[in-house]
Amino acid sequence: MTDLRAVPPAAAAPAALREVPVGDPAVPRMELREWAERYGVVAGITTRGRGFSLGLWSEENVGQVMTRWRAVRAAFGSRFPGLVLSHQIHGTAVAWHRAPTSGWLILDGIDGHATGASGLLLTITVADCIPVYLAVPDKRAVALLHAGWRGTVGRILERGVELVKREAFVRAGDIVMHCGPGICGACYEVGSEVLAQLSGRAETEPGRVDLRQVLVEQGRALGLGEISTSGWCSAHDREHFFSHRASGGRDGRMIAYVGLPSTAA
Repeated sequence: MTDLRAVPPAAAAPAALREVPVGDPAVPRMELREWAERYGVVAGITTRGRGFSLGLWSEENVGQVMTRWRAVRAAFGSRFPGLVLSHQIHGTAVAWHRAPTSGWLILDGIDGHATGASGLLLTITVADCIPVYLAVPDKRAVALLHAGWRGTVGRILERGVELVKREAFVRAGDIVMHCGPGICGACYEVGSEVLAQLSGRAETEPGRVDLRQVLVEQGRALGLGEISTSGWCSAHDREHFFSHRASGGRDGRMIAYVGLPSTAA
């Protein structure tokens, strides 16, 4: 059985950043404290506390889910008057948002968002797929990408990086990247056809793959300035996170989020 968890000997392990809980009883979540302190960027992920699922396109009662989304809006409203979300399709489309908005902006068919505008909270829905956070500290730009195996194979990271480079007028080396909580290599077994697309080699047997490691290698190849990964696994750490794979497809959804706080906050 092929195993893509091993890090090539010549490659140094990426920096490890661990999201830490936020003391907010209304919206259970964890945030990258180091990004807030170093870059002034708000980046994090909600957790499953009290069944806090935010999956709008699910079988759960829409009213209950929207009540939780309103709690999110209330928790972030003073710093982020606008919030962006989308119906994701495991694709590679990434949208640049030029100006802040007030209220909700709901799109369809978009799996990544980027902006240089303050006061706009970018969100994606996850429950094993990897949330990829990008930031340009010197130019005040951020992006958030939804990377499952299809998006990873489709090079959504490259699309996001190229969009940020073009719109923020920066080089790849100016961009920092963090791969957030998602399923780890020990928990994620895929068929040979998926493994072949991720490894770039002919595969005849199923195997395990660490999507974060694949994304790290892609980020290095793109020349990103700094790369880190989360130590949380959505399948191992189910007391904190929803996991589509570990639940057999019955679990809820978290949202990952990133944004540049409004200067008026």
